[in-house]
Amino acid sequence: MENFKIIVATGNKGKSVEINDLFGEKFQVITMNEAGINADIIEDGKTFEENALIKVHTIKPFITHDDRTILLADDSGLCVDALNGAPGIFSARYAGLEATYEDNNRKLLKAMKDIPLSKRTAQFVSCIALIFPDGEEWTCRGTVQGRIALREVGNNGFGYDPLFIEDQTGLTYAQMDIKEKDRISHRAIALKKAYLKIKTKYNL
Repeated sequence: MENFKIIVATGNKGKSVEINDLFGEKFQVITMNEAGINADIIEDGKTFEENALIKVHTIKPFITHDDRTILLADDSGLCVDALNGAPGIFSARYAGLEATYEDNNRKLLKAMKDIPLSKRTAQFVSCIALIFPDGEEWTCRGTVQGRIALREVGNNGFGYDPLFIEDQTGLTYAQMDIKEKDRISHRAIALKKAYLKIKTKYNL
């Protein structure tokens, strides 16, 4: 497996760290920037799956074909039931195109200010898309149930992690260290499915 290279269509450092932690021991994992790809990814899909596929399609023309390079992208978001699924696919730009994590968290807390904890249910969703050297395209989804906290709690992670209370542990993602989060997160669930797909496809 170490002979396979996975190029990840992301510039998000937090995502790349999580992906490398799960795949890095068995695969050579590099980001699109590390591969010298400077492409403008326009996420105009209507679902997580569509956006993940857009990302891998965008970097595909920059890749010299070989039989050992797999392209991978993740599209993730927070879906809040009381907000009819928002911010959803717009999670990264919930407070605007140039929004910071803090901007997005402030907007979410403001939108939820009158909603009691019992009704603050939400799901974190991750969709992984792969393009294999033979052209096969594949997607999967990982979902974790939780609630939106009344305030930010914890100092780890990124994005909405300080606000998402995972149901089973009762902790926000930001209260977990990266190894604990990697065991249970929405992205970990999807990445483990992708890992199994690669192993099965190549009889590894």
